Amino acid sequence: QVQLVESGGGLVQAGGSLRLSCAASGSIVSINAMGWYRQAPGKQRVLVAYITSSGTTKYADSVKGRFTISGDNAKKTMYLQMNSLKPEDTAVYYCNALGTWWGQGTQVTVSS
Repeated sequence: QVQLVESGGGLVQAGGSLRLSCAASGSIVSINAMGWYRQAPGKQRVLVAYITSSGTTKYADSVKGRFTISGDNAKKTMYLQMNSLKPEDTAVYYCNALGTWWGQGTQVTVSS
């Protein structure tokens, strides 16, 4: 069993920054095969960024160069640093582990 709790969302103006956190507990021993997804109103949930235990990362084209995913194994916490935010980044952001476990989501709203 794995529990994921996201935090750090909020309202920010275009061009601003936010850092999301995903704290993991339960049967997770390290940050591995974890990712951030987002779902905008009326749209499907899509992958934003992904990280493996070796530190390999993958980003959606729409966020490359603006978002950075990272993990802290000691804290069992994954982060998403979001810079140069745009109104189209507005969505509920979800943390995922091992393709199976989901957090409750955190709202990110970017005003123009």
